[in-house]
Order: sequence, then C-alpha cells, then structure tokens
Amino acid sequence: MNLLLDLTVIIPNYNTKTLLQQCLESIYNYTKGIRFEVICIDDGSSDGSAEMVESAFPDVTLVRNKVALLYSKNNNLGLKMSRARYACLLNSDTKLVGNVFKVLVAFMDAHPDAAACGPRLLNPDGTTQSCVRSFAGLGTMILQGLNWHKFFPNGQVSRKYYACAFDYSREQQVESLGTTAYVLRRATWETLGMLDERLPHFQVDLAYNLMLKRNGYKIYYTPTAEVIHYGSQSINQMPRKKIIEQHRAMVDFNEHYDYFGKSRLLKLLVRAAVAARCMLKITEFHLSRDKRVIKGPGAPRLNGIDRTVMQREDLRTGAD
Repeated sequence: MNLLLDLTVIIPNYNTKTLLQQCLESIYNYTKGIRFEVICIDDGSSDGSAEMVESAFPDVTLVRNKVALLYSKNNNLGLKMSRARYACLLNSDTKLVGNVFKVLVAFMDAHPDAAACGPRLLNPDGTTQSCVRSFAGLGTMILQGLNWHKFFPNGQVSRKYYACAFDYSREQQVESLGTTAYVLRRATWETLGMLDERLPHFQVDLAYNLMLKRNGYKIYYTPTAEVIHYGSQSINQMPRKKIIEQHRAMVDFNEHYDYFGKSRLLKLLVRAAVAARCMLKITEFHLSRDKRVIKGPGAPRLNGIDRTVMQREDLRTGAD
C-alpha cells in the first residue's frame, strides 16, 4: 500500500452538528505542515450533520450509515479506509488548540516505541481534563461503583483508578488513555487488530489499552498538544439507555478479557455487583438534575450544552 499521507482523522458523529462543525473548522484552520485526510462517519444523524459536512467541508470523506454501527465499528471502518501512516480517533465534541496534529505526528515519529499516544485534554474553561486511567483491582472498582471518590477525593479510587495525582505537565508512558483524541500507529492496528466490536461503545478504550499492555506495547501521554473536549455529547442525548449499556459493557469487558480473573464464580459475583451498581446509577439519575452519563473525575464541568441536552431529555417519555 502506497501511504501518501501522514495522518487520517476519524470522526464518528451522531447528532452533534454544531460541535462537529466547530471541530472540523478547527482542524482545517490549524492543521499545517502534514499531509492528512478527514473521514467523518455519520451514524444516522437526524439533525442535519451529514448535510452540513457535505456542503461546508467538501474535502471531508463522508460516510452515511444506513443503520447505526456505534462507536467501535465506526472507528474501525475509518481505520480500514485510512491511507496514512497514523490515524487519530477523534470525538466530534472536540476542538483543536493550535497545530495539534503536526505535533502528534512529530511525537510518534520521534517515539518509534509508541503504539499510541494522546494529547492533553482541556475542559471548555481551559482547565486540564483527566484522561489517564490505571488498571485497578476488584476492590478499587467496587469502591468506584459506590462513588467512593466523591466522599474521599484523595482515597484509593482517586489514586488507583482515576490517577488523580497524575502529572499532566510531563510527557510519560501511561497504562490507559481515553480515545477522545487517540493517535494510533498503522503497525499497531495492522499487527494487533482494531477496536473490539464486541464492545459497541463503552469500555472500548480500556479494552484496547489493556490489549496493548498485555502484548508489551507502549502508550504515551504528551502535554505538547492540547484539545478541548466538551464531553459525552452523543451519549448524553439518551442517558438512561446509555447507563444500562455502560453497565452491560462492564460485564462484557470483564468476561471477554478475564479482567478480574477466569473463575466462573467470580464472574457471577461481578455480574451481581454491576447489576446493583446499575440500579444505583439509575436511581441517582432520577433523583439528580445532572443527567449526564459520565460524571466522575475527568468529566467536563456542566455547561450550557449539557443543560440543553438535559432539558431535551426531560421532554422524553422514555429512553430511546
């Protein structure tokens, strides 16, 4: 294959027209000095997203899904279409700060041992957003499910899972990064495979990072590039449904990857614990005015966009 490009930017989209337009404008306004392509996979949006891309960004390769494929399959479709040395999985609710992609391509070129890397993520107010995670044990994950980090912000969950003490000012190797803006080397996905389609949306990043770790591959975080992330704008459109899907994915991830061990009894106990956690989160959803799916450390602060989504959800008669 004749690779003429440095980077393929893959953007799955579902009903985030305004944010997607802002994201694409930032890409074309800032990206200089590299050869790149943008592939947008529209997952059946009804808000005019695809039409906006088609009319305003003719250089974007637009794919219109006739049926919803969801996150993993959409990104994998983009990887299969890529004509570049690297690919960046990029959420539609992001905005570049400067010539981010040139910096990330240079970083990967300078670190041939890097299977993947990610930039510093910023909240809309400019503060650093937590995007690094660690692979935690069963005890820590039980405490996480009980919202231990809310009561003890310096406790075990914050330290061992959310990596709250992580130094975001320093370039370093990490265990796990979110796939908000996630750069992959072509050799990584051609050798080890693409995202796990058994996990349609949630736990996909954790699963891929765990697979890289188990195979001895390295993931890096670099603060030299910055991306604003508004956070979960697609999944917040149908939060009750996504809370259930999120917990189903936790069970699937544990069982597919033997994350807490191979014991069948242990897997049954994990199923029961996750079911209890799901009930707790659904109850929390009904009692709280904050209807976002992701609310732990790392979630952007509640902003006007989130409130609009919540107001839309209040008008719904049920989950989609």
